[in-house]
Amino acid sequence: MASAPPARQLHRTLTLVACIVGSGMVFLDGTVVNVALPAIRHELGGGLAAQEWVVEGYLLSLSALLLIGGSLGDLLGRRRIFAAGIVSFGALSLVCAIAPTIDTLIAARVLQGVAGALLVPSTLALLMDTFPESERGAAIGTWTAFGGVATVIGPLGGGALVDAASWRWVFAINLAPAVITLLLLRFAPPGHRESARIDFTGALLAALGLAGPVFALIEQPREGWSSPLVLVALIAGLALLAAFLVWERRAHSPMLPLDVFRSRNFSVGNGATLAIYGGLGAFTFTLPVYLQQVAGYRALQAGLSMLPITVVMFALSRRFGALADRAGPRLFMGLGPIAAGAGLLLFVRVNAHPSYVADILPAVLVFALGLAMTVAPLTATVLGAADDRHAGVASGINNAIARVAGLLAIAVVGAVISGYFASRVDGGVRHAALTPLEQRSIADGRRRPLTVSGSTPRVQATLRSASVDAFHLAAILGAALTAAGGLLSLAGIRNPRREVRAGDCPGGALVGANREQRPESPRAGEREAEPVGAGAG
Repeated sequence: MASAPPARQLHRTLTLVACIVGSGMVFLDGTVVNVALPAIRHELGGGLAAQEWVVEGYLLSLSALLLIGGSLGDLLGRRRIFAAGIVSFGALSLVCAIAPTIDTLIAARVLQGVAGALLVPSTLALLMDTFPESERGAAIGTWTAFGGVATVIGPLGGGALVDAASWRWVFAINLAPAVITLLLLRFAPPGHRESARIDFTGALLAALGLAGPVFALIEQPREGWSSPLVLVALIAGLALLAAFLVWERRAHSPMLPLDVFRSRNFSVGNGATLAIYGGLGAFTFTLPVYLQQVAGYRALQAGLSMLPITVVMFALSRRFGALADRAGPRLFMGLGPIAAGAGLLLFVRVNAHPSYVADILPAVLVFALGLAMTVAPLTATVLGAADDRHAGVASGINNAIARVAGLLAIAVVGAVISGYFASRVDGGVRHAALTPLEQRSIADGRRRPLTVSGSTPRVQATLRSASVDAFHLAAILGAALTAAGGLLSLAGIRNPRREVRAGDCPGGALVGANREQRPESPRAGEREAEPVGAGAG
């Protein structure tokens, strides 16, 4: 086949760069803020609930609207929606950077997630419009690989910015790539429009349905389960989620076509995704907060503590993906999450003054090894289980479920450890003769889990001990979630015939699987369906 003219090839390359840089901002903002949370709390106030909302507000809108963003691009034009998402994301990043209050920051984060939901599906669709079929796989693989890099270097970059300048630069840094992306976007093809129906009702039901339980779980430690606000939010949210499922079953153009879940491997794989990425979300939220607010790490040190995960993933995931291609995914999807859960369980050895080499590094390495065993086989299995006509939808669903998993896990684990922290504080001072000043300090401190601040050394020791216990509980919960994903996979996944390799899907490309050098498979001659979102891997 003749190669494209140099000018056309240059335009394709610049379009790919625009898609990588634009979507990279979205992926980066999903993790970069975690190490900035203690600095945000110090300047803007608020306890663990406020820190959760800074993360959860973004994940909530992003995960609820991700599928609908692809439909808007089909209807109104992919380049136009991509540009709108970039402009909105950059502007809202500036609002986050100059936010005078915690409430302003949370509101801007919610809107940032909306912009991200417009942006990400349009990047993949633009790549489909830009590259011929012979080059499309390599382009999507490159896009996903850089997206994975952005996700995993987020804590490291965020820590460096917080220590060198301010937490506000974690958001302000987005302005430069937003401008670069807009300049490069003019080289992208305008694309074509399709007569797509947009499931606005489904999107609204999903967003409100997720918001209700998340709000209830985050606010419950402060308001209590007897609070009408908490109860109404929880019950209404669950009712709306049920209504969402009913609507999607009856809608003519649903954002979540339920018939794809008839495949056993697709259903079990997404259930495993929910559990595994739930444990991952809880871990990446609590560890940086604990290391900074209790163990005394600087933001950069907290970010560096998770760097071995990146190294292990890129060193071993491709090998595990290739092994899963030959031996089948079931064993890897089963033992990998169990190993990752064992790594999280090792964090119960961590005290208030941990040694990184002796206490934290072994746990991080075991967790990373388990994750490396899991990611490529999991994503390949989910996408390979769907019919070819649903390949894009399957990718989008798996990505959305991974985001929802982190959203719900942070809310649930935050609620549980908040209650446990308060009970441990109460138990620590039950028989102590406290001064009035110490009583006020304890009353204030018990509402701020994973923090050590008090009027006297006795109060500080009580809060520190309770924080360690709460962190250990978070590690146990994360381990249980992750291991549950492995057990579910062992029980439910069936090793298929070799219909799809790890490199056949964007999730496999994230960990280095080669899409171009693969043997023919029963699906080899079929057309490639257009993806609407990245795989969870």
